[in-house]
Amino acid sequence: MRILIYSYNYYPEPIGIAPLMTELAEGLVKRGHEVRVITAMPWYPAGEIFETYRGKLYCTEEINGVTVQRCYVRISKNRNLINRGLFELSFMLLSFLQALRGWRPNVILMTVPGLPVGVPAAVLGFLYRCPVVLNLQDILPDAAIQVGLLRNPVAVKIFKALEKFNYLIATKITVISEGFIENLTQKNVDSQKICLIPNWVDVNFIRPLDRYDNAFRAEHKLGDKFVVLYSGNIALTQPLINVIDAARKLAHLPEIVFVIVGPEDALHPLRRRARKRNLQNVQFLTFQPRAQLPTMLAAANVGLVVQKFNVVSFNMPSKIQVLLASGCPILAAVPEEGTAAMAIRASGGGVLVPPENAKALAVAVEALYRQPEELERLGQKGRQHAIANYACRSAIDRYEDLFLKLIQPEPCITVGDEILK
Repeated sequence: MRILIYSYNYYPEPIGIAPLMTELAEGLVKRGHEVRVITAMPWYPAGEIFETYRGKLYCTEEINGVTVQRCYVRISKNRNLINRGLFELSFMLLSFLQALRGWRPNVILMTVPGLPVGVPAAVLGFLYRCPVVLNLQDILPDAAIQVGLLRNPVAVKIFKALEKFNYLIATKITVISEGFIENLTQKNVDSQKICLIPNWVDVNFIRPLDRYDNAFRAEHKLGDKFVVLYSGNIALTQPLINVIDAARKLAHLPEIVFVIVGPEDALHPLRRRARKRNLQNVQFLTFQPRAQLPTMLAAANVGLVVQKFNVVSFNMPSKIQVLLASGCPILAAVPEEGTAAMAIRASGGGVLVPPENAKALAVAVEALYRQPEELERLGQKGRQHAIANYACRSAIDRYEDLFLKLIQPEPCITVGDEILK
């Protein structure tokens, strides 16, 4: 097959959808398919285009057999509706021109966020007469509305119209969580269009390693501390202030240390809060090189997942699969009825506490600190679940099978007057 992947993010961006789309594209190439990726100049999570890509309108690279076609995007660290609109508009227009430069695909896979990319994808699907598969990583605009990022009534109307348009033009819609299916069916999306393919993780790369004889622990002088790790994006859906407040409640236990790894800009307010409280049990680190991710995760006794109380059926943190694969027990401060809670309960690899509740979080950390056998059990169950359900190979199988069925419909056989499939 010839597969065109439309994604805002791709390698060398270290987190989020970029590693997932990179693994999918390269995995499909290894199976003999041709893959083109239409993407932006790398910009995430720093919020600015990577230095080696600055000053370019377009560039095309060959990376591990994948043709990666990039375009300029208008990026600003000042997050507001106007800047977001300029970002979306620049990518929508410039990426479409880039997508026309290359072979005709048999199928198009586009990822959301964001919604406006559905317009060029729909046009390309029409021009190339090929199916369009929509991959939902977040459900927009629900996510933006619930966290307060999208408030303008006119903008809400526009984005809701774009959401409806995307569901209409998609031949199939792949979702990463059961909760997403419920969300879409409530919006009258044809259930026959929806296909559940959870996000994946390379279980050979992310795997259990020695916790104490560990380069990450040595580099950051963690010794034999009980490490509670949060690593990932710090956005409006993740109330990390509660983690700082939980650390304050555990200051009497110097053996416990919180390590927060994230984008530099997002760490500033958290650092200020920790300094005001004179906390000595919190370390802040900017994102580590992806090659160091397995040792960083292995260094943690507990991995944190945190969400606001209203993040229910429109967001599924990809860090869950990664933590499970590493054998790191999860402590999740998430809504009980949300997609994240559903995934963690199913895995058996974590503990749930109420969201935005620093006291409950602190109590749970101390309880796990005093139960090393329980931590071991949670870590093993999580790893087993990740291998069985989130292995990269399995996800590639599902996408490959989906694409093949779309471009090679099941043949019909006529027997007398009957048509059999």
